[in-house]
Amino acid sequence: MEISKLFLLSSSLLLLLLATRPCPSLSERCNPKDKKVLLQIKKDLNNPYLLASWDPKTACCGWYCVECDEITHRINSLTIFSGELSGQIPDAVGDLQFLETLIFRKLSNLTGQIPGAISKLKHLKMVRLSWTNLSGPVPAFFSELKNLTYLDLSFNNLTGHIPGSLSLLPNLGALHLDRNHLTGPIPDSFGKFAGSTPDLYLSHNQLSGKIPYSFRGYDPTVIDLSRNKLEGDLSIFLNSNKSTQVADFSRNLFQFDLSRVEFPKSLRSLDLSHNKIAGGLPEMMTSLDLQFLNVSYNRLCGKIPVGGQLQSFTYDSYFHNRCLCGAPLPRCK
Repeated sequence: MEISKLFLLSSSLLLLLLATRPCPSLSERCNPKDKKVLLQIKKDLNNPYLLASWDPKTACCGWYCVECDEITHRINSLTIFSGELSGQIPDAVGDLQFLETLIFRKLSNLTGQIPGAISKLKHLKMVRLSWTNLSGPVPAFFSELKNLTYLDLSFNNLTGHIPGSLSLLPNLGALHLDRNHLTGPIPDSFGKFAGSTPDLYLSHNQLSGKIPYSFRGYDPTVIDLSRNKLEGDLSIFLNSNKSTQVADFSRNLFQFDLSRVEFPKSLRSLDLSHNKIAGGLPEMMTSLDLQFLNVSYNRLCGKIPVGGQLQSFTYDSYFHNRCLCGAPLPRCK
C-alpha cells in the first residue's frame, strides 16, 4: 500500500514538473536563420506598425503575417496585406529559402521594381504582388520557379512586354497581369503552355497586335483580354472543342464574322462588346446555358435567334449594332 502511495506521489510530482516546464515546440519553434531574415525585412521596411509583433524576444512562427511548417518550423508563408507600409520589397525576402507563399497586397506605398532576389525561392507556389505601386517590367525569372501554381501581378504600374518564357511554368493554374501598363503583343508561346492551361487575365493594359495562331489550341476556364488594343480575327480562339466558361474580349479592335463561330458548349459568360465584329448571331447560341452576354457596340446584323437564354438578356446586351433586330430589340422589318 505504501509503495502504491509513493508511486502515485512521484507520478504527480513528475506531471507537475512537466506541466510547468516550457514546451520546446512553443518556445523554441523558430529557426534562427529565418528569424534573422524577417528582422532584416522589418528593418528594410522602416519598422512599420503592421509588423509590430515581430519582436526578437518572441518566436517568429507566432508573428503576424508569418506561417511556419508544422514539422520543420521553417517559414513557408509571408503575407503582408493592407497596411501602412512604404518602401520597396526587400532583397532579404529571397533568403527565406523554404517560402511557398509570398504576398504583398493592397500596399499603395510599396514602390520600386520586383526584386531579382525572389528568383532564389524555388519552393514558391503562390506569388501575389498586387494592388501596389510596383513598376518596371514583368520579370522573366518567374519562369524559373517551376512550382508556381498562381502568379498575380495585377493592379500595379508594370510596363514593357510580357515575357514569353512564362509559358514554361508547368504547374501554373492562373496568371494575372491585368490592370498594368503592359504593351506589345500576347506572346505566341502562351498558346502552348508547358503543362496545364492557366486561366489568363490580361485586361486593362495597352496590349496590341493579333491573337496568336497558337491560341487555336489554348483552352482555359477563364480568359479576360478586355480593354486593350488587340485586333484581328478572334474566331481562331473560339471553337466548340474547348471547355472555356468565361470569356471577356470587350473594348478591343477585333474584327471578324461572328456568324461563322462555333462556341464551346461550356460557355457561361461572353462579352464581345465594343469591337468591330460583323455578321450575325449564330443559331447555335440558343443551345448555350449563358448567364451573361454582351455583344453591344459592334457591327452585327440580322435577327437575334429565338431560344435558350438569348431573350433573357436586356436591350443593353445587344444595342448599338448596325442592324441587329428581334427580341429584346425592336422587331425586324
